[in-house]
Amino acid sequence: MRIKYIHKLEYKYEDPVQLGEHRLCIKPRSNGFQKLKNFELKITPEPEIIYPLLAASGEEINRIRFNGLTDNLIIESVSEVETIKHPNIIDGVKNRDLTLPFCRSIINRDLQGALEGWMPNGQHDPAAVELAQEALAGSINNALSFTYQLIEIIQDRVKYTKRHTGPAWPASRTLRERIGSCRDLAMLMVEACRSIGIPSRFVSGYHFEDPLPSELDLHAWAELYIPGAGWRGFDPSGKGLIDDRYLTLVSSSKSNLTSVITGNFIGKNNLENTLSWEIKPLEIK
Repeated sequence: MRIKYIHKLEYKYEDPVQLGEHRLCIKPRSNGFQKLKNFELKITPEPEIIYPLLAASGEEINRIRFNGLTDNLIIESVSEVETIKHPNIIDGVKNRDLTLPFCRSIINRDLQGALEGWMPNGQHDPAAVELAQEALAGSINNALSFTYQLIEIIQDRVKYTKRHTGPAWPASRTLRERIGSCRDLAMLMVEACRSIGIPSRFVSGYHFEDPLPSELDLHAWAELYIPGAGWRGFDPSGKGLIDDRYLTLVSSSKSNLTSVITGNFIGKNNLENTLSWEIKPLEIK
C-alpha cells in the first residue's frame, strides 16, 4: 500500500500565551515493513528551533521551542508512506523454540529493558499477571499460541470504544471497567505479555481500514518480540496480527511517550483553549 495523508492539529487560546517546549511524534517510522517516501511539516507560529532526535525505539521525534506570544498553534504534516506485505510469521518462527518463559540466551541483550518491564522494581499490575496466567494455561506454553489466546480473552472481556482524551489506563482499570479505548487494550496486552517475559512495547499510528471509515483517528496496538520473527504488531482491539494497512508513527516502552504532541504554555489562570484535528488520506494506491 502507498498512502499520502495529512495530519493536522490546531490549538486555539482565548488570549495570547507563551508556548513552552513541545515534543512531537508525528513523523512516520521508516524501517521494517514501511518506508517513508516524503514528509513535510509546517508549524505556526514558526518555532525558534526544531530539534530532531532519534528515540530509543529508533524513530525520529522532534523537540520544538518558541519565542513570543501567540493565540494559536497549528501543526500540519503531509506524509507519503509505502507499506509492504508482512512476511508470514509462521515461516519466521519455524524450528524456533517458542516455549515460555523464553530462555534469556535467545533474547537480544538490547531488549533486556523491555523484558524486565517498565513498572517500578519490575512489578507488574496484578490484574495483568492474572490475565496472562489464564491465557498461558490454554496455550501449551507456546508464545504465539499464548498471544492469540490473550487477544481472544481481551476481546471477550473488554468492549472496545473510542476515547479521545486522557492517558492509557492501567490493566486493572480496563478489566474492572470492562470497556476501553485502543490504547487501553494495547497497554493491557503489553503489561500481560511483559509479566511472563515477552518483550513488548506500545505503538501509536493509524489503521487505514478497507473500506475507510468516514472519520479517521489515531490508533494504538502492541508490538511483541518473537524469536525468529522479530518485532511484530498485534492489535487487541482489532484483527490481532496486523497487516500492511497499519502505519506506525512511534513505539515506546511507555504509552505516554508516543503522544503525537506534548507540551505546555504560560497564560492566565483558567484560560480557555480548544483542540481540533484532522487525519485525511489524500491518495491511496
